[in-house]
Amino acid sequence: MERNPVKSRKQNTEQIEGLIALYRTMSLIRQVETALTRLFANSEVPGFIHLSIGQEAVAAGIASALLPQDSLATTHRGHGHVLARGMDVTGFMKEIMGREGGLCKGRGGSMHVADLSLGILGANGIVGAGIPIALGSAMAHQARKTGGVAVAFFGDGAMAEGVLHETLNMAALWKCPLLLVCENNGWSEFSPTSRQFAAKLEQLAAAFGVSYAKVDGNNVLAVADAAAQAAAQLRAGQGPFVLECMTTRVRGHFEGDAQKYRDAGELQAVHEHDPLTAARAQLQAEGVDTAAIDQAIAAQVEAAVEAARADALPTLERAIQDVYTQTAQEARA
Repeated sequence: MERNPVKSRKQNTEQIEGLIALYRTMSLIRQVETALTRLFANSEVPGFIHLSIGQEAVAAGIASALLPQDSLATTHRGHGHVLARGMDVTGFMKEIMGREGGLCKGRGGSMHVADLSLGILGANGIVGAGIPIALGSAMAHQARKTGGVAVAFFGDGAMAEGVLHETLNMAALWKCPLLLVCENNGWSEFSPTSRQFAAKLEQLAAAFGVSYAKVDGNNVLAVADAAAQAAAQLRAGQGPFVLECMTTRVRGHFEGDAQKYRDAGELQAVHEHDPLTAARAQLQAEGVDTAAIDQAIAAQVEAAVEAARADALPTLERAIQDVYTQTAQEARA
């Protein structure tokens, strides 16, 4: 059968445009987090931050399959997820830097940032704690017939958590539109995954009759394709789906972690799996100027940092507002 050259060119153009969009998202995540390393070192970011450098393809690929009505719950390593979903960069940066104009008025910070207008149910500092929240959201989508799906991001360190097993059971029983995305970077904080979970995630999914797929989490096109297939199955009412993305953690568990528990050879090799390098090479082979994309994003990130620096810190009075629910009588007083 002869190939249709017009159709082939159109498909190639669409693929390139899709990869450009994915690369733009990954570049944004990388540059935001690179800026955060400097800000944290300069004591401009309060508390701890956990960076997803090296894992950008997972966030970008999963987000590409989501629709406006969808929702997600992320983790303590969730900057990439929320930025890929479309969170305002300036509002995000103000939040991380503890400013009044932050998306959560500076109270959430890195591990609790949220934006319900985008279906971002929040990050969570407790391992696996976002998983049942996403299940509840999936149940709401199902009950309200929104056509939406809920995504629960979790790391391989959460595979031994009972809440994951319970969620798989409930989601399977009720065929909830829940996409469980495991970012398997091989490390559960400071320990290899093999030392803290005896089974495999595929076996765990099979025990509950849940669909499962494994993908190269450093290949953004592969993640996007797998996410699209999983989302289609979820929207068709076929029950939950587990997607395991094998990826690479470049930085430590937290920023400032010396990673003395990792082999020196492994640390030197992490950059060989950089998802941005791979995508950049593909685009440049097609004549795309990735430098121009990176420069535009760099300007956007720098503007967000400067806006955050110029924003006010919350006053003590404002910081304690909305912490407790007021009674009707107190509200009138």
